[in-house]
Amino acid sequence: MTILEKINQHKREEVFTSKSITSVDELRSSKYFDRKCNSLKASLMAEGSSGIIAEFKRKSPSKGEINPNVDVEEVTAGYALSGAAGVSVLTDKAFFGGSKNDLIKARGKNPDLPLLRKDFMIDPYQVCEAKAWGADVILLIAASLTPEKINELGAKAHELGMEVLLEVHNEEELTSSPMDYVDIVGVNNRNLKNFNESNFKASLDLSSLIPADKVKISESCINDPSVIKDLRKSGYQGFLIGESFMKTKDPAAALSTYIIESKG
Repeated sequence: MTILEKINQHKREEVFTSKSITSVDELRSSKYFDRKCNSLKASLMAEGSSGIIAEFKRKSPSKGEINPNVDVEEVTAGYALSGAAGVSVLTDKAFFGGSKNDLIKARGKNPDLPLLRKDFMIDPYQVCEAKAWGADVILLIAASLTPEKINELGAKAHELGMEVLLEVHNEEELTSSPMDYVDIVGVNNRNLKNFNESNFKASLDLSSLIPADKVKISESCINDPSVIKDLRKSGYQGFLIGESFMKTKDPAAALSTYIIESKG
């Protein structure tokens, strides 16, 4: 069983438990459920945008603990002040050390910043959770979902006023995924079967195949600002980066450096 398969198996159990604890009606009563979402797509396309979606994560299956005791409000507010176009917040606890409270705290601290709920979405219930916790965008991973499920979850997100980031890893996933409810297409440079191997070339190879009406971003394994320059030349408008920032003592300062050097 691959790591992705283990995660999805655990996620099915987790969602079953969550449904028994908190009903959809209770989620809908959240103070954030009826708020108007911030557009990550617009932020990435704005003139002068850094294009960087800075990620908050404490650990990962491949790296183990990255920065386990860091404060989510401090880091995300620092990201915002440093010029992040948006922020990704991990809410998976078992494999990434995240929680719903991380997203809720990030939302409270940054009311005008586009926030992505980074998790393994398999059920419409999780989309309702995302809206209740303050997310503006959800992540759908093509490797984990059927085309029908991508449409179902995407439609639910749009119904609730959120945007959809579809993540792909290869041409087959890209061409077989329906785009009806997709706002942003992300190419993940990391191998989700083992979370170790990276393939930066994947972003370059898939760039021309992504539909022209979708904002395209490159995700993971961007370990040098010079990579962003190369990706921009291939038409990428967004760059999701986490570990390069989170492994430092000051993630916001690391982001500032990336922004300056990627534009230089």
